Amino acid sequence: MSLSVLLYEDDELLRSSLQSMISLNENFRCVGAYGNVLQAVEQIEQHQPDLVFMDIDMPEMTGIEALKKVRSSSPNLPIIMLTVFDDSTHVLDAIFAGASGYLLKKHISTRLFDAVEEVLAGGAPMSPSIARMVIDSMRQKPAENNYKLTSREKEILTSLSQGNSYKMIAAEFDISLDTVRTHIKKIYEKLQVHSQTEAVSKAINEGLV
Repeated sequence: MSLSVLLYEDDELLRSSLQSMISLNENFRCVGAYGNVLQAVEQIEQHQPDLVFMDIDMPEMTGIEALKKVRSSSPNLPIIMLTVFDDSTHVLDAIFAGASGYLLKKHISTRLFDAVEEVLAGGAPMSPSIARMVIDSMRQKPAENNYKLTSREKEILTSLSQGNSYKMIAAEFDISLDTVRTHIKKIYEKLQVHSQTEAVSKAINEGLV
């Protein structure tokens, strides 16, 4: 069964190109494409998409503002932000708002569907330069809270923050997927969060990794 995709992009030409890309892939179908995010909450409720692509720089309401509203009603919906920005302010604001992934528009043609696979596998896809920026930001912040994370839990949380999927984490530390899931469950409990996005946001914001 094909995955339903909802698209938000104010550039009409790019929006049309993205729709064409999606329609040419038999694994996906575009159920809606909009030039602004003013009705994003209602549109997502109407279409019930499996995945959302959302531009950050949108008219009247930014993608980040819309993302915050959407997360209150759809906390687990995969939302990949598309943008021309590669500065730390936009990146971290999007992550803190609950973005599932962050992809620069210049990489759309080569990484769009790979990013979808990553996010559906439990990862948090990011363009390479974005991932480096996030890691640099984390390194600059001292740990402010002690959640009694074990050294392995910190390693796994760091790996999650780098956008790695559960399968990649299992391979990195030579452990089983079930063990990864057990560690992540304990991490969620200790951080008092309910999703990977929340865990990564908290880790970055509080300098836990």
